[in-house]
Amino acid sequence: MSREIRRVALLTAGGYAPCLSAAVGDLIELYTKMLPEAEIIGYLHGYHGVLAGNYLVVDEETRTKAHVMRGFGGSPIGNSRVKLTNAKDLIKRGLVKEGENPLHVAAERLKADGVDVLHTIGGDDTNTTAADLAAYLHSEGYELTVVGLPKTIDNDIVPIRQSLGALTAAKEASIFAQNVLAEHGSNPRMLIIHEVMGRGCGWLTGKAASDYQAWHAEQEWVPSFGLSPERWAIHAVYVPEMHIDLDAEAARLEQIMDEVGCVNIFLSEGAGVPDIVAAMEAAGQEVPRDPFGHVKLDMINPGQYFARQFADRLRAEKTMVQKSGYFSRSAKASAEDLTLIASMCGKAFEAAVASTAGVVGHDEERGDELRAIEFPRIAGHKAFDTSVDWFQDVLSRTGQA
Repeated sequence: MSREIRRVALLTAGGYAPCLSAAVGDLIELYTKMLPEAEIIGYLHGYHGVLAGNYLVVDEETRTKAHVMRGFGGSPIGNSRVKLTNAKDLIKRGLVKEGENPLHVAAERLKADGVDVLHTIGGDDTNTTAADLAAYLHSEGYELTVVGLPKTIDNDIVPIRQSLGALTAAKEASIFAQNVLAEHGSNPRMLIIHEVMGRGCGWLTGKAASDYQAWHAEQEWVPSFGLSPERWAIHAVYVPEMHIDLDAEAARLEQIMDEVGCVNIFLSEGAGVPDIVAAMEAAGQEVPRDPFGHVKLDMINPGQYFARQFADRLRAEKTMVQKSGYFSRSAKASAEDLTLIASMCGKAFEAAVASTAGVVGHDEERGDELRAIEFPRIAGHKAFDTSVDWFQDVLSRTGQA
């Protein structure tokens, strides 16, 4: 052990993913078993709690019942979207005062709280912010070991092979679709768009479609009485990494509508966004953005945009847009994710004890080794490789490949 660990802090931040509660529980169990003398606290609502000084102390009941958290989605200590380098937003929200440096405020809070190790469970923004915080504290002579865990249902953190919660989110999106696509029979010439989370990466949409197709292949059908595999099939999958030729797709899908009586589309919420934003800006409209500068997708509604583009061309009598995002991201972790969470939490504990900072993950640039990856190498918006065999199989089943 490089130094004594007296107090460990946990925080979850950014959007929810089906891993947060389980990861918090696993970390509490690990420290209770391996380093029982260390006090553990959980900052409430991520960096919001750090700035405000709000946290819960892990008591004996929590330590004893930490395993219970694996059975729940969400986060027991809450999340928020707080960027410590966006002073203007934090002043507006009353988290810092005019003229204060948010990094300084957060650093002073961590010093005052006596935190030796900070475990951040979040995406690239959460973890790179933690790195900035640790660097600032180091410059002030206070050593804090920050060890992050990669959370994002988009699975788009560089250079991490698989982020926590993404596999569960894809499975849940498939389950959501199994119900929603039943609506194809609620009206003649029905157009259904299943909008899946994925701002700049189509992995989740592709994996959800693959999981749905696997379910579809296992079903029995009664085509002579309308229960046909064609009506329950996915007819198109659109992701940000693919160009969408609206005219060609409309012609292809119109033929499906004529033959089958419905069209079912899986759409990544980030698909076509640059075109939508360009159209809004050309019209003089303000594009709503969050504190990180990301376009607020719920405000510009890509699903509705594509519904408008296709409805007339397909002569749809009824159009439905359904979003699976909150259903998927708030689910409890699947068995597959629980295994991944356990292994990553184990490595995070080892890194903390060794005073090795970084974000734990399977390093794609180093032979998929599970390690604490250096903070400067962590980045977001990893593009989905649409050429992978399993996704090409998805497209071939829709008729797009």
